[in-house]
Amino acid sequence: MSSEVLHHESRQFQPAPAWVARSNVNGARRQLLVQQAQQHPLEFWAEQARAVLHWHTPFTTVLDDQNPPFFRWFIEGQLNASYQCLDIPIAQGHGDKTALIFEADDGQVSTLTYRTLHERVCRFANALKSLGITSGDRVILYLPMSFEGIIAMQACARIGAIHSVVFGGFSAKSLHERIIDTGARLVITADGQYRGGKQLPLKSVVDDALAMGPHQVEKVIVYARTGHDISWNEERDRWMAALEAAHPPHCEPVWVDAEHPLFILYTSGSTGKPKGIQHATAGYLLWSILTMKWVFDHHAEDIYWCTADIGWITGHTYVNYGPLAVGATQVIFEGIPTYPHAGRFWSMIERHRVNVFYTAPTAIRALIKASNLDPAQHPAHFDLSSLRLLGSVGEPINPEAWIWYYESVGQQRCPIVDTFWQTETGGHVIAPLPGALPLVPGSCTLPLPGIDAAVVDETGRELPAGHGGLLVIRKPWPSMLRTLWGDDERFQKTYFPAELQGYYLAGDGAVRDADSGYFTITGRIDDVLNVSGHRLGTMEVESALVAHPQVAEAAVVGKPDDLTGEAIVAFVVLKCPRPMGDAAQELANTLRQWVAQQIGPIAKPRDIRFGDNLPKTRSGKIMRRLLRTLARGEPLTQDTSTLENPAILEQLRETL
Repeated sequence: MSSEVLHHESRQFQPAPAWVARSNVNGARRQLLVQQAQQHPLEFWAEQARAVLHWHTPFTTVLDDQNPPFFRWFIEGQLNASYQCLDIPIAQGHGDKTALIFEADDGQVSTLTYRTLHERVCRFANALKSLGITSGDRVILYLPMSFEGIIAMQACARIGAIHSVVFGGFSAKSLHERIIDTGARLVITADGQYRGGKQLPLKSVVDDALAMGPHQVEKVIVYARTGHDISWNEERDRWMAALEAAHPPHCEPVWVDAEHPLFILYTSGSTGKPKGIQHATAGYLLWSILTMKWVFDHHAEDIYWCTADIGWITGHTYVNYGPLAVGATQVIFEGIPTYPHAGRFWSMIERHRVNVFYTAPTAIRALIKASNLDPAQHPAHFDLSSLRLLGSVGEPINPEAWIWYYESVGQQRCPIVDTFWQTETGGHVIAPLPGALPLVPGSCTLPLPGIDAAVVDETGRELPAGHGGLLVIRKPWPSMLRTLWGDDERFQKTYFPAELQGYYLAGDGAVRDADSGYFTITGRIDDVLNVSGHRLGTMEVESALVAHPQVAEAAVVGKPDDLTGEAIVAFVVLKCPRPMGDAAQELANTLRQWVAQQIGPIAKPRDIRFGDNLPKTRSGKIMRRLLRTLARGEPLTQDTSTLENPAILEQLRETL
């Protein structure tokens, strides 16, 4: 997979001297860290781990690499993530400092100090223990953005329970799959949530999931968010507030091994079944802290805001664990960027005096469009003078959106950290250090100290600059995933294929610039779609479509989309004759809703096309590259001589 990349971005933005002067990592400091990590990697990681983590029991061995790719870090060390995030800031004198500023969908604002947050976490941790939850038990969280979501995650960590957060937009079927796969004993949810002025159910989705078949869930804890009527199982269901109130505000942390699983987070895979990414406590927490200090240049006085939901890895690392572990004051947000108006983000930055703002290219593109439609909501109409750093996460940000973000939001004075990372990496792996590197629109710049990233061909051979290939990381690092929950074989096959010399395979293509060495991500190399920063397996969407009684076969591909990054296009073969006109449109709408029910609204196909069959080789393989060409409206230049049914291509060109 090597291809010459013709596009070259020549614009560069140097860090301002004042920025460099107060940055945590300037150019010289970055170079020193890189050299230390390259020349003496174990000493480098040991030094970082001793400097930033509180060890109840010190580690004796930095890295056990005897059984690759099952690497183990900081052997015999013991610690606790909740203690690091709450007790340490309080011990440092920050008990009365605001930890969380919560702005609800309707604009109401509430706050928690570190001391109050600590008390609530301890009460809830004691409540979990009273229900029989102990170290190693799995707990599913299906919650809105709220204090309660963070409290539940921290309480699990405090007692050594393993949390698995499921995004509050996923369907009952998706939730049920994760409940079964983890073997969870407990589900924590809410009666409902607010999003864009709408009240959406959560508890009823949990009820539906638990009704789908055998499981090990014993209790369901419910946070009263909306106050609407919900069904109630007296034996099983408990109110969160009552449980909290019944227990004392002190809970000794359970000291766990460095390799103890902190959480499982599911991400889509190309084979249909979601993958349970398993992260270890110490390595993950170490990288959360280091990247907060290095990439976000965290200072004690910062007001920090990451707009991500806790249902995704960004909400784990850069809403829950990272900010609290460095004693930050952060904004958390329940709503959407365009409600009640498209200036919501800018209004919040103005009111809360946000200094560091981290959001997705999808949101940026939506707000560019919205400010064009309604100039009154353009960032220029708000006081954004508090901002000093901007960030981008979830997918590559196109240069045009980068420039708008830099000029309209950052007013040409705020560096943009365009961060590349994944659920699997635990935190940023390629990203600018804003006081150390010039910025290039559309490029995530260089790997962080300790990350040995490269662009290689299918044999693991490094490719010359300017040639696109597979993005790999050649050496282990502490925050990498440890395995897939219950599936070591799939973990090894997916991420450390033998043909790549045992390198970690990111699943993305990349190219390096010949002059700067900067990395640019060119997109997914497998059949995983990236829609609004959310990874969705094509097989999952296809499986959902084929589950509909009228569908015989389906193939799903992505096409570039200015708003969501990638849009889903489905090619569908029906069990009945192909509909035309209004009937086709009506059925397409029905199938979109069906997919939303099966997986979640994010998975709804943008474009559904009906055909008598799909383009297949004589051996029966669907020619997806042809479908991608059709979806993008590009001319067919590929060789179609191997097709069993070339005439079908014209039929599948038709859009509804």
